[in-house]
Amino acid sequence: NEQELASAMKTLSGQKSILENIIVSTCNRTEIYAVVDQLHTGRYYVKAFLAEWFGIDKEEFSPYLTIYENDGAIEHLYRVACGLDSMVIGETQILGQVRSSFLLAQEEETIGTVFNQLFKQAVTLAKKAHHETEIGANAVSVSYAAVELAKKIFGDLSSKHVLILGAGKMGQLAVQNLYGSGAKKVTVVNRTFEKAQELANRFSGEAKPFADLQHALSEADILISSTGANDYVVTKQMMSEAERTRKGRPLFMVDIAVPRDLDPELDELETVFLYDIDDLNGIVESNLQ
Repeated sequence: NEQELASAMKTLSGQKSILENIIVSTCNRTEIYAVVDQLHTGRYYVKAFLAEWFGIDKEEFSPYLTIYENDGAIEHLYRVACGLDSMVIGETQILGQVRSSFLLAQEEETIGTVFNQLFKQAVTLAKKAHHETEIGANAVSVSYAAVELAKKIFGDLSSKHVLILGAGKMGQLAVQNLYGSGAKKVTVVNRTFEKAQELANRFSGEAKPFADLQHALSEADILISSTGANDYVVTKQMMSEAERTRKGRPLFMVDIAVPRDLDPELDELETVFLYDIDDLNGIVESNLQ
């Protein structure tokens, strides 16, 4: 939350070598931007901060860090702000998150002249990129890739029953792409039923409450899942029960959530064909090119 993020930036400011800092933290990334007096000492004290803040030994997380310096760090910030470093290429949510972190850093006085100028430029550049290019076009989104994969497997989607789990931005894009690809029967399930209804009504689809997920699984041919849940939303046991009424019909599942919605053990079921966000990378990359 914002209070914790502010506290983290304040704590990092107290480290030696750190002159300015901004932390951008989302569901699938934590990035520390820092102006330091010397590169090698700056790296050391940022790692020391991470180890202390999360209570993890530096050796445990160091192999998973990606470090950019000088021009490389500036270029990376620009890519992040524009959405070029996101799984959903060109998505605008990350720009809002970068801007929020920037404003918070200003409030907490953890930045000075360098980052005030750099982050203003990054936000301006990202807005320009979204207005003047097709960077956010659906053709390079994970939602689009999920629908493309379904089309490759089934060909004609008009006779298939599609279940969308989650009514957020990814779910909305998926529904939009499905109808654009000829799908006629789409059901939306969401923890907040009103949001499911709102999305379903926009495309003449059907909405079901989250309590009816088990029944919805028994009817679907295709499931595209993108909730913001922290735990698996569909488990192997849940699907095993749904299989009793499916009469051996295959179910094509695509998990585009971060963290994952669908239990990897679902792939052990004979009638389930499970794909996750990593499987869609190839389609996203080819469309980006």
